[in-house]
Amino acid sequence: MATSTEVSEKAQSGAKRFIGGVVEGFYGRPWTMEQRTELFKREQKWGLNTYLYAPKDDYKHRMYWRDLYSPEEAEQLIALISAAQQHNIDFVYAISPGLDITFSNRKEVAALKRKLDQVRDFGCNSFSLLFDDIETEMCPADKQAFSSFAHAQVAITNEVFQHLGEPSTFLFCPTDYCAAFCTPTVTQSSYLHTVGDELLPGIDVLWTGPKVVSHKISVESIEEVSSILKRAPVIWDNIHANDYDPQRIFMGPYKDRPTELIPKLRGVLTNPNCEFYPNFVAIHTLATWCKASADGATKDVEMGDEEQDPCYSPHKALTLALTDWLEEFLSTDQLTACVKKDSSDEEPMQTDLGEHSYVPGPGENPLYTAEPLTLDDLKLLSDLFYLPYEYGPTAKSMLHELDWLKGHSHAAAVKSDQVTFHFDKLVPFDPPEIEARRPFACCQTAEWCSRARHFDDMCEAVVRMFNRLSNAPNRRILYDLYNYICDIKSGVNLAQAYVKSLGGLGKPSAQLMSDDPEPWGFRGGLSGEFQRMLPGHGNRDLYKHPHKTSVYCIRPYCTEDKMDVQRIFVKMQQERQIEDASMTEPPLISDILSTGEIPPSPQCALVLEDDIGPCGYMLALTDAKAAATSIQDTSGRVLEDFPSLITGQVLPRVTDPSPVKRMIGQLLSTMRSCGSRGVFCMLRHSDRRMLDFYTESSSFQPIKMGGLPPDVIAMGTSL
Repeated sequence: MATSTEVSEKAQSGAKRFIGGVVEGFYGRPWTMEQRTELFKREQKWGLNTYLYAPKDDYKHRMYWRDLYSPEEAEQLIALISAAQQHNIDFVYAISPGLDITFSNRKEVAALKRKLDQVRDFGCNSFSLLFDDIETEMCPADKQAFSSFAHAQVAITNEVFQHLGEPSTFLFCPTDYCAAFCTPTVTQSSYLHTVGDELLPGIDVLWTGPKVVSHKISVESIEEVSSILKRAPVIWDNIHANDYDPQRIFMGPYKDRPTELIPKLRGVLTNPNCEFYPNFVAIHTLATWCKASADGATKDVEMGDEEQDPCYSPHKALTLALTDWLEEFLSTDQLTACVKKDSSDEEPMQTDLGEHSYVPGPGENPLYTAEPLTLDDLKLLSDLFYLPYEYGPTAKSMLHELDWLKGHSHAAAVKSDQVTFHFDKLVPFDPPEIEARRPFACCQTAEWCSRARHFDDMCEAVVRMFNRLSNAPNRRILYDLYNYICDIKSGVNLAQAYVKSLGGLGKPSAQLMSDDPEPWGFRGGLSGEFQRMLPGHGNRDLYKHPHKTSVYCIRPYCTEDKMDVQRIFVKMQQERQIEDASMTEPPLISDILSTGEIPPSPQCALVLEDDIGPCGYMLALTDAKAAATSIQDTSGRVLEDFPSLITGQVLPRVTDPSPVKRMIGQLLSTMRSCGSRGVFCMLRHSDRRMLDFYTESSSFQPIKMGGLPPDVIAMGTSL
């Protein structure tokens, strides 16, 4: 069996190729074998090289991971692995035993090896062990055998890796697979440190970035995690994943990942939409990104002349993808061909009219002819279903215009002069028979009517796009998109009718205000009812901030507030189930400041109130040296850089973070005016809420301070 040093030398003997490809790792119906084979062809054509097999709803991948594949299942996997190899795609088989494995049970480890041996016999040479989305509490047997959850995972992973002969591609997905999951931070995560120190060098680590679905992935964040893991990570990118929301689908370009990342990564695998065919853009643009070179050029097109990234332009990559996708939309798919073939032996429903085809007569309606789908239609489709953290330009414009039209309705309506404003021009009142021929007349200002007409034009473009998509020859793509484009068409029609009603038209208004609307006139289902009842949809709304449901008052602390502050402090201790901590551990400075044993500095104490009463506080000491010396051993150097102390708590009913951030900011400003060089705070790791307040409201960063209990973190910020 190879030693760690031998493995390291083996890994360094030659540079591994950059992993670029697709992971089928979503929750929901897995792709079909036919779709996966089509994926391999696309990957080879576009220059990608890897497919990670990890569908969450393949029972024998996750829930029943111990069970071997049946002969029928084995036949399918063998064919799939062979198809990948034929197209030079590295087929990586992943297994997720973390739901119920007992790491210390040798029979469990043997079952895992036996399962992977079976897949190896199918011709698979690359593997992955996934421990994502599982409970972190170990069973009693594992607690006796391993010092931590990370040790248990790493030990099994190393053993399986060596059992399989140390394959050149072997991926490990940690339970803490993004920065948001690391406690308290990436650099201070004991879990990640264990992985970095003990996982064999030949094993690569999967990482999703700052969050599960990361908006942006910076070079600095990758350098940070790489230093802890002692290897460059493979990004498992969820930017196009939609399994968490069945109303969303994403067809925007791969973006917000600078190409400077490429030499600092082992690879990138996109985990895209559950629907197979709409992933054309996600995979195509990732391939363009992967081909970006240091001199700013790609094999396909010049990039980056107008973008921040000199090597890659998301806009140009999107246009390339949509241009290629349009060809697929306009081609007759195999499904239609199969239907025609299957029905060819049956008696035709009607004879071929041929020379006797119907021709409409004078004054009759012309024959219906479907308009062909255009590149502009696909650009609009992408704009409407762009990315999780942003809409495309057209969608942004529609939202902006609708918001403006709502806010300026009747704000400057014409009252005195006999004038009607139309979407197209300004004209005097006409006789009724002429006015009836102008359906877009409105009673608003000229600017309002002009913008309303612009909004109406954008809505009509969506309807035309829907009609052209519905008539596209390739039905397979349409069927994957149909629910989404029906939904957006319905929403656009409602918005269009609403704007017309604001302009003074009776019919749309009556339709919207009907007491007995048709089902398509409103968002249905229980989810729709909940949304109508709640004051706001929460932080998932991208365009508007949720409504504030409470009014808060921030006022100076007075001596009468001492009991309320103590009550809030004790209640939050109980919430974190650490009310007895002071009996076994020395109190922190912040604790005795909250309990009133030492008073805050003058003008350095604030109380937060809502309509019920005091619900939070922030207290500070401008000079904490004396108090620190009397209570605990701290580094003198730390107190020289951060002489002031701040502490606080808020009750769970305070859902709006802004008043807490304002209190922190106000106290920092006060201490700065008093001449303080820096401020520190101390929190227990379980106090995630206050940790978030400090890190998000200002530049507080973890600092080293001696004499702290093991469950306490110190953070500081310079003034």
